[in-house]
Amino acid sequence: MRGADVSGIRPEARFVAVGDIHGRLDLLQALLPKLDEGLPWVFVGDYIDRGDYSAQVLRQLKHLSLTSNGRVTCLLGNHEEMLLRFLEDPFGIGPLWMNNGGVQTLASFGIKDIHADRGDLAERLRLAMGEALVDWLTERPLMWNSGNVSVVHAALDPRVSAEKQDRRTCLWGHPKFRQQPRRDGQWVVHGHTIVDQAEVRDGVISIDTGAFATNCLTAAELYPGGVTFTATA
Repeated sequence: MRGADVSGIRPEARFVAVGDIHGRLDLLQALLPKLDEGLPWVFVGDYIDRGDYSAQVLRQLKHLSLTSNGRVTCLLGNHEEMLLRFLEDPFGIGPLWMNNGGVQTLASFGIKDIHADRGDLAERLRLAMGEALVDWLTERPLMWNSGNVSVVHAALDPRVSAEKQDRRTCLWGHPKFRQQPRRDGQWVVHGHTIVDQAEVRDGVISIDTGAFATNCLTAAELYPGGVTFTATA
């Protein structure tokens, strides 16, 4: 962030955005006490896969979001999208999801015989999750906005307004994001793309610090004219 001009950040009020957790319940529980409980919290998605405690992370975030009177928002990430697609089409998305952490998520729900029929695995996962958790995950929004700041999982197309973004771009990224600065003054906070440390560049605030591998889960507190980072490592 050294030298970055953050004077143009203008959320309606202070809020906190939390980066990709990827099943690291330990890091989530270490980070939360460091955050201001009086502020809105926005989680950028990718709560599951790779780490060992995806089920527990999902359940804790669901509880937080449902008991916070709207203060806690959990966005959808591409890994949650893969899980939901697996429940509906286990043979189509199965290989991609399994190779990107789905095995660990299944195990966190008590499903370890991953070579079983994928249709059976999907049904057992749905039962293990319970319809309430599946429904909650399905209802996750793609974006959260405050003033001239948008929080999204992966990216916004810099050529298109925040209101007209494509679902795939929000979840999976865009080739011009982080390469072509926006011209509308909109700031974007995102995860998905791992950075060595949280950074601010050309109106983009990147907060995925690879928690599952680095032990560093990062949050950003944004306020008019500034941003402050808090991390577990």
